[in-house]
Amino acid sequence: MSTPQDETTIAPFTAFAFAVEIDIRDVSQKACSAAFSECDGLEMTMDVKTIREGGNNGRQIRLTGPLGFGQLTLKRGMTASFDLWDWFEAVQLRPRLRANAEVVVFAPGPGQVERARFILSRCLPVKLKAPALNAKDGAVAIEELQLAYESLTRKRIPGGV
Repeated sequence: MSTPQDETTIAPFTAFAFAVEIDIRDVSQKACSAAFSECDGLEMTMDVKTIREGGNNGRQIRLTGPLGFGQLTLKRGMTASFDLWDWFEAVQLRPRLRANAEVVVFAPGPGQVERARFILSRCLPVKLKAPALNAKDGAVAIEELQLAYESLTRKRIPGGV
């Protein structure tokens, strides 16, 4: 049996077993019941300021700047649920309404052993796209939601590294 310290080299995390939990205050506590098939955009970047010292042509000084966060793109098969549409509409009526979200990565196999958890705070829906419809394909109708978030952290899992 591998130890948590060995897991990063022996068994890297898989990308296919995950859940998204969205808590929208006064709208829906568990929006979509974590039924997303794709999740992309868990990212943060740090601006770096470069300072050049006069007379020193062989060196630059790098200073940390503000953090920037990406936009989370979520896709799911369209259902009869109106939770995302209700949230989008509620934000139009109450522009200060925000949600908190968590993206949970699970280990493959039976059970749902949590491997990683990303916490997104003060999420705001910025795009809700209805599915493209095509009578020739026979494919699943896919909805797309894009969220802007104000911070991203990774929660430590008990027993992890």
